[in-house]
Amino acid sequence: MSTWILLRGLTREKRHWGHFPQQVLAEFPDAQMLALELPGNGELNALASPMTIPRMASFCREELARIGAAPPYLLLGMSMGAMVATAWAEGHPGDIAACVLISTSLGSFSPLHHRLRPRAWPALLEILLDRTVEGRERLIFDLTSALPRADPQVIAEWAAIRRSRPVRLRNAIRQLLAAARYRAPLRAPAATLVLAGAEDRLVDTRCSMDIARRWHCHLAVHPEAGHDLPLDDGPWVAGEIRKWLTTSS
Repeated sequence: MSTWILLRGLTREKRHWGHFPQQVLAEFPDAQMLALELPGNGELNALASPMTIPRMASFCREELARIGAAPPYLLLGMSMGAMVATAWAEGHPGDIAACVLISTSLGSFSPLHHRLRPRAWPALLEILLDRTVEGRERLIFDLTSALPRADPQVIAEWAAIRRSRPVRLRNAIRQLLAAARYRAPLRAPAATLVLAGAEDRLVDTRCSMDIARRWHCHLAVHPEAGHDLPLDDGPWVAGEIRKWLTTSS
């Protein structure tokens, strides 16, 4: 039985995966799915976020040892979570069977204006200034999803998550700095699949292309999805993983 480890991105927690774990299980019914929280987010929002991506990876590794989940693992990380997966695979390659990196960027390969699109900066500022929880989550939805209409149910769920487990501003800043400063290895630390959405408004799709080109690994780009690929088309993500693993094996 394969063990999948799901790692979410900046200031987001495991509840933000929504129905995606079940969509992966539809392709891999015998798999074990474990969604981990990064320190400072979700159930761990009282903790201080580590200042580096490798320290986040070490925390996750220690958490799995604590609960008795043995390697090897299949790491699936989105955005900053994909950086954590990369650092984990670099530091402890024996732990990792494969990595799936979704909607991410690496400072080793891509310039800042690709890693965070300049046209997204005003939207990020607006998110910080909006005083209402629902307003912030709607802005995040508009920035990270390419769905034709905002889903009121998803926004309501995200607002409830923010109210129940808010992320402290200082932790958000610590995570942002850790992601900005992280530098990945020049060679792929594990067998890697890179996935991206062509309509990503937050991170330029060229960042995923840069990773695939430098690491000589497989890349699949959804023609209509945005940054939050699991939200926009989770079954497509699960299907691409299935095709890649089948071909690789």
